[in-house]
Amino acid sequence: MYYLLIFAVALERVAELVVAKRNARWSFARGGKEFGQSHYPVMVVLHTALLLGCVIEPLALHRPFIPWLGWPMLAIAALSQLLRWWCITTLGPRWNTRVIVVPDAPLVQGGPYRWIHHPNYVAVVAEGFALPLIHTAWLTAVIFTLANAMLLRARINVENSALGYA
Repeated sequence: MYYLLIFAVALERVAELVVAKRNARWSFARGGKEFGQSHYPVMVVLHTALLLGCVIEPLALHRPFIPWLGWPMLAIAALSQLLRWWCITTLGPRWNTRVIVVPDAPLVQGGPYRWIHHPNYVAVVAEGFALPLIHTAWLTAVIFTLANAMLLRARINVENSALGYA
């Protein structure tokens, strides 16, 4: 069942990319400007590696499913998906996997953006840690979390600069 979950998450990522591509066309048609293109390929590789690690580590290293760890991590992973899609629906056509800013568009301050500037990254961090731990893939969880922290530091700096946060 775990591998079906990983497959479902991979399909969800494809759906995100379809939405992002559509939204990018919308943004560029309104004069949108892209920022931080250099980190985007790293992000794609890192998120692909997360899913591969979730499959390979439990198989190669015979990681068991431990119920007291796996079930709470599944709940966290599911909640992270809910938060991610709350962000996507709140931003509407302005949501993207890339950093594209439409000139003169006001900052979105509804939904989860009422409380935090980058709630989608809360979802990314939670999922990146929880998804591998559902099946005790702790190496994948630790490596992704550390690599993602470095990537998010750069990404959030790009977004804050592009959006004009002080």
